[in-house]
Amino acid sequence: MKALELKDLSIDELKRRLSDEQESLANLRFQLATSQLESPIKVRTVRRDIARIQTILSKKERAAAKTSGPATKTENTEVKTS
Repeated sequence: MKALELKDLSIDELKRRLSDEQESLANLRFQLATSQLESPIKVRTVRRDIARIQTILSKKERAAAKTSGPATKTENTEVKTS
C-alpha cells in the first residue's frame, strides 16, 4: 500500500484500515508461530503498512486539531519560587 493512496483517505477510513491491518498482523504472527506461513516477509510488509497508516493518521489528526482549535493559544508561564 502506497503512502499516496493513504493520504487521500479520511481519518475514519484510516482508523478502520489500521484496525484491519493490526488484525491481519495478529493472524500472520499466529501462522508464523504454527509454521503455516508461506512467506515471513508478509509480517514485515504489514508492520510497515501499519507504521505508514499511523504516521499519516497522526499528521491528519494534528492538522484537524490545529484548524479546529483556538486561533491563539495562551499558556501560563508563571514561575513559582519557594
